[in-house]
Amino acid sequence: MDEPNTGIKVFVARKGVTLSAKVYFVDAMGSMAFGLFASLLIGTIFNTLAGKIGWPWLSEVAGYATGATGAAMAVAIGYSLKAPSLVLFSLCAVGIGANALGGPLGTLLSVIVAAELGKLISKETKVDILLTPTVTIVSGIAVAVLIGPGVSAIMTGFGSMIMQATILQPFGMGILVAVLVGIALTLPISSAAICATLGLVGLAGGAATAGCCAQMIGFAVMSFPENRWGGILAQGLGTSMLQMGNIVKNPRIWIPPTLAGAVTGPVATCIFQMENGVAVASGMGTCGLVGPIGVYSSEWFSRAGSMGWLSILMVCIVLPAVVTLLIAYPLRKIGWIRPGDLKLEL
Repeated sequence: MDEPNTGIKVFVARKGVTLSAKVYFVDAMGSMAFGLFASLLIGTIFNTLAGKIGWPWLSEVAGYATGATGAAMAVAIGYSLKAPSLVLFSLCAVGIGANALGGPLGTLLSVIVAAELGKLISKETKVDILLTPTVTIVSGIAVAVLIGPGVSAIMTGFGSMIMQATILQPFGMGILVAVLVGIALTLPISSAAICATLGLVGLAGGAATAGCCAQMIGFAVMSFPENRWGGILAQGLGTSMLQMGNIVKNPRIWIPPTLAGAVTGPVATCIFQMENGVAVASGMGTCGLVGPIGVYSSEWFSRAGSMGWLSILMVCIVLPAVVTLLIAYPLRKIGWIRPGDLKLEL
């Protein structure tokens, strides 16, 4: 009785199909964020620069980059899932359709199904050149048509609710959004993809940016005694996720940057009323300075004048560093944070 099931399991394992939540919603979702960076985000930056410096050709380039968003996300997801080349190329069509129908989350779900089914059929028949793209594209588009509009409506509605709540209750929501998105940034999941899926822009995007910057700058300055300038660059411009191993060993090291986000979030929403104009950038913090660039790209920044630059400086850099150090100091004194707790192997 077990032999057919065993045979199926062996076949599925041989084709590299894992049916793992971590693979799909951590690894693949993280890779999807890179697809967003390489298309939508860079296109938005180009478009902003084109308007500032008067280069219309750069705006045209931006249009092509943002137009490739669906395909870029799909290829990034397929690459993460180790899809064979023919499946990977076919996913471009799936991504274009799925992004139009279901946005980032609809693309993620549709491409996962298409990639895994494509992997199962790949190189199994003599008509692989026809069958593999057919199975991949048809299955992916079918999923997108079936669930895409509903998923898009739910995520857009949820994101709109968060943004509206932040406008109505900027203090409380400033804390909540900053802390939760900041924590997501440091966890091995993609805060950028989450923000993109929710379409988190405006005041809520500003709070998310504040929370992410607090994690990255906070860990960078707090760990300076152990990691010196290499740690400043790796965490301040790279990712605070580098500290996850140390957080598992001593979760208390997470307190200062998280509380710093709880401070800078409402500062961003209530005092500066800072907004981020690019959803994916809202979940990036100071990684490659993408978060501040998203703020710079917003309509709010154009209206804010010099206050816009001051908000970026204070919310994204100065306050996270100062508040984190102030909170970390007593925790070091009472032994909650010990020398070496934040050491990275750089």
